[in-house]
Amino acid sequence: MAYSGPFKAGDRVQLTDPKRRHHTIILKEGGIFHTNKGQIAHDDIIGADEGTVVTSTLGTEYLCFRHLLVDHVLSMPRGAAVIYPKDSAQILMEGDIFPGARVLEAGAGSGALSMSLLRAIGEKGRLISYEVREDHLDYACSNVDEYFGGRPEQWEPRLGDLREATVENLGGPMDRVILDMLEPWECLETAKNILIPGGVFMTYVATVPQLMKVMEGIREQRCFTEPKAWESLVREWKVEGLATRPEHRMNAHTAFLVMARRLADGVTPPRPQRKVRR
Repeated sequence: MAYSGPFKAGDRVQLTDPKRRHHTIILKEGGIFHTNKGQIAHDDIIGADEGTVVTSTLGTEYLCFRHLLVDHVLSMPRGAAVIYPKDSAQILMEGDIFPGARVLEAGAGSGALSMSLLRAIGEKGRLISYEVREDHLDYACSNVDEYFGGRPEQWEPRLGDLREATVENLGGPMDRVILDMLEPWECLETAKNILIPGGVFMTYVATVPQLMKVMEGIREQRCFTEPKAWESLVREWKVEGLATRPEHRMNAHTAFLVMARRLADGVTPPRPQRKVRR
């Protein structure tokens, strides 16, 4: 799929009707998209610029844009729940995912975070994605391959337990380790062994008991900085003159993010100083 320029056959296009309802089609020469508002010929879209309007046979206008990554993530088939864009953005920024980085993630789920990581590390980076469930890995591979138009050379999906990972079978130490699993504290020893000094460890957990257990597990390893935990909340606003107000629905709690950095070997982390409670 092209990222810019006039529409071509094979592009994934999002059609938006006057009620802001979205329809996704993959352009084919001679193809027809059927709606209850009439038919839309794919040939009327192919060759046009993004941001143009196509009219159905019954006179309804549809705005045409290529899928953004966020559109693909929210509409793609899934086996496991995806890491939502608001959290993926935090992982990319707080985890400092840079071009050329060597990143390990587990589990791969439906491939949502994998796509964001692959775009961030670029062609010179490397992403290894562990997943213990074959059906989930199949979804991840299918979604990633479909989005990129084939298997990215810098991506290596693996079916297996992360605890089997070593520096040797990974082909070297990792710059970043990102976990999205039920019990990430069971893999902290592995993360410690495969991360470079200064490397970033992040995990994504849904509940408070998970948060408490992984935070204490990181502290017990005594090879990481004091872990930082947070959540992100996103609320859209409806802006219509004097009727401007926040939307009634919002993207509230999805999960907690936890981040820590690997210390150099043999270094003991200083004890955090907290105010004495009276």
